[in-house]
Amino acid sequence: MSAEGHPHADAAGHLRKPGPGRRAEPHPSERGELLDVLGVAAIVMDDRGRIVFWSPQAQALLGYTPEEALGRYAARLLVHEEQVEMVLQLFADVMAREEGSWAGSFPVRHKDGGTRVLEFRNMRLLDDLGDVYALSLATDQSVLRRVERDVALSVRLVEQSPIGLGVFDTDLRYVSVNPALAEINGLSVERHLGRRVADVLPGVDTTALEGAMRQVLDSGVPLLDQYTVGRTMADPQHDHAWSVSFHRLEDATGRVLGLAGSVVDVTDRHRAAIEAERARHRLAVVADASIRIGTTLDLETTARELADVAVPELADIAAVDVLDSALQGRRPTAPEEAVVFRALAVFAGYPTEAIRAADSPGELARYGPDRLVTRCVRTARPILVPHVAESNLRNIARDAESAALLARSGIHSYLAVPLIARGTVLGVLDLKRGRNPVPFDHDDVALAVELANRAAVCIDNARWYERQRNTALTLQRSLLPQHPPHLVGLDVASRYQPAGSASEVGGDWFDTLPLTGGKTALIVGDVMGSGINAATTMGRLRTATQTLAELDLDPADLLRHLDKITAGIDNYIATCAYALYDPHLGAVCLANAGHLPPVLVRQGKTPELLDVPTGAPLGVGGVGGVGFHSMTVPLSPGDRLVLYTDGLVERRDEDIDVGLGRLLGLLDGPQRDLEQTCDRLLRNLRSTGLQDDHDDAAVLVAHVLGPRADRRNG
Repeated sequence: MSAEGHPHADAAGHLRKPGPGRRAEPHPSERGELLDVLGVAAIVMDDRGRIVFWSPQAQALLGYTPEEALGRYAARLLVHEEQVEMVLQLFADVMAREEGSWAGSFPVRHKDGGTRVLEFRNMRLLDDLGDVYALSLATDQSVLRRVERDVALSVRLVEQSPIGLGVFDTDLRYVSVNPALAEINGLSVERHLGRRVADVLPGVDTTALEGAMRQVLDSGVPLLDQYTVGRTMADPQHDHAWSVSFHRLEDATGRVLGLAGSVVDVTDRHRAAIEAERARHRLAVVADASIRIGTTLDLETTARELADVAVPELADIAAVDVLDSALQGRRPTAPEEAVVFRALAVFAGYPTEAIRAADSPGELARYGPDRLVTRCVRTARPILVPHVAESNLRNIARDAESAALLARSGIHSYLAVPLIARGTVLGVLDLKRGRNPVPFDHDDVALAVELANRAAVCIDNARWYERQRNTALTLQRSLLPQHPPHLVGLDVASRYQPAGSASEVGGDWFDTLPLTGGKTALIVGDVMGSGINAATTMGRLRTATQTLAELDLDPADLLRHLDKITAGIDNYIATCAYALYDPHLGAVCLANAGHLPPVLVRQGKTPELLDVPTGAPLGVGGVGGVGFHSMTVPLSPGDRLVLYTDGLVERRDEDIDVGLGRLLGLLDGPQRDLEQTCDRLLRNLRSTGLQDDHDDAAVLVAHVLGPRADRRNG
């Protein structure tokens, strides 16, 4: 080819063509692009098949330098002899047609004598002078096949992956979305392209999500396994959870191309985690309830504790009602009859007029067979109304006015759970939600049943304890003297106070017995133990004491006989202080069986504890008996003798001497009326927190009258 007007290659193999016109400015591309990976060689031949252009890639692919290739016939340089004619025919076919081209693989001879199978793309070219050339683009077939496999594999993986995959540009707009992501988002692939996440996912907190994407784009630090919860067009009615990861995309030179994101639906795992957390929370509530419910054996306190645990953990308003038949020990009413409840506790987590719709603690309320609480105790099954309608309110409330209160308060969900202990339905735990927008569900039912079951046992214990305590208290009160008899020379007042609600009734007793000769026996005793058995034993000892006192025995002799009687009563011992007052002698004779010393209060003097010889408690002497000794103390008009049991002065956390000192202090000073004195002692020693009420207490105060004083009952 001539040098004028025709392209030629320089020593480096570059094709140059002189001519008029402005030269285009070079635009360098980055290294590492796909063409470099493929190593595409460019070879240009004139219409006779001579090589006029030989690219550096051609040299790398086939081994020939530009000096060795330029001007040579390509067929003779590159093709084995047996294939020359076939190549010439293909060349002629390409050159003969205006849009001639050929593509395919062909074995080519390498400079080292070996053969390379190349993938060719041949085409006919025409320059501005009308000259015809042939352009061959070639690459190693094995390299091309590998790249094709990689691309095909990538496409297949992306398209068939169950994981949602998306590619974003630097403006965080979708440029590629796989079918899985389109299905997750509920939009077609086409509707994703060019749009931002906020445009595609209005039901998700995209502000935080795009902020995280921008941070990955700026920093290059991947974001892995971030949880996102929301709703998509695929399921707009339910929340889903996804694990989202983002990676920054860069080319080989580090140029930022955008982001790649993956989305995995982890709704099942998320829900399982929520369920596990709810289960842990339920266990924590139940554990807390085990500590907080049943701290006493008081029925009302136990019910309040249950209501306090239920609010706000379960409900906004909680009420605890017990069947009146269960409290009274009667058989439940027939199914067609109304049910009578005794309200024990009601509690709300916030001020609301719905509290007025509940029965006030202590009240009796009658509910017809159509009411839900009635159905709950009849069937012994929970009643759940997730979404309360107006018709439901009429069956929940006791009357129309209460139903209107519940409606105005926004009560929207209701749950009633029976209180069942030892196979018996005791009552109902009534729960309502108003401010809490979430309706009760079956998980709430399970938690409420667990709380109700645990509380029911405590309520049942308190119920039986209260019945037994009332029985023992009734028995004990019936055994104590109701009215002091007429006494000679003495004015007497007495008090008995049972133990507090946390303890059993004890065996304390007192007595004033008029005897022959105008004498008076003053007795205070304490049977160790509690309950009905202790009260019964107290009655037996009181009867025995009354019988022995009629024999006009010396106090020490009386205690010896009483000790033998007590020893015959299994597992019981008692203490007793016995005082025999003789108005003719103006003295009192005392004996003590393990009891606290009496107090002598003389007018104008400091009260003192009488140092009466203390024998052993009754019941420990056995067959041989123990020694008891009497002590005589003169008494003058105006003097007072105070007998009492340890429940008046004893406290668990202090020495008994402290309580005795407190008693002496209360008896010091100006004398008060006997009744006032008794009340003052109980009020100050039992009702101010200074004295525990774990034990019952008895006190007997005797005032010595003058010769002209009116003898009257104390």
